[in-house]
Amino acid sequence: MRILIADDDRVLVHMLSARLRARGLDTVAAYDAMQTWMAIQRQPIDAIVLDIQMPGGTGMEVLRKLKAFSKTSLIPVVVLSGSIDPQGVQTVKDLGADEFLPKPPDVDSLCKALSRLLGQPLGASARGS
Repeated sequence: MRILIADDDRVLVHMLSARLRARGLDTVAAYDAMQTWMAIQRQPIDAIVLDIQMPGGTGMEVLRKLKAFSKTSLIPVVVLSGSIDPQGVQTVKDLGADEFLPKPPDVDSLCKALSRLLGQPLGASARGS
């Protein structure tokens, strides 16, 4: 399974990538809206972990675009945000996000969400995260 992690916080992306790889997932990183969309176009992506605030466009714009095209509309999306405004959470869900997690995400919660969305259990982390 290949997971795209799209966030401008490089430390967070590297940490999540390492933790997901430890559970047997392949990860791809993108640090802005343009890189995110290019990564989606370049290779098959099974799920996306998407930040709402990124340079070059918002995660909401990426989400709108993603859900507008039949080729990408069924890719599960977990949205991350430092803002837990209930209206914002509802907006991203209305746009098609499958899950919403506050930043910084609890890795176990993220893995449980991805497992549900991908319909398969993820391997246990070698570090016991």
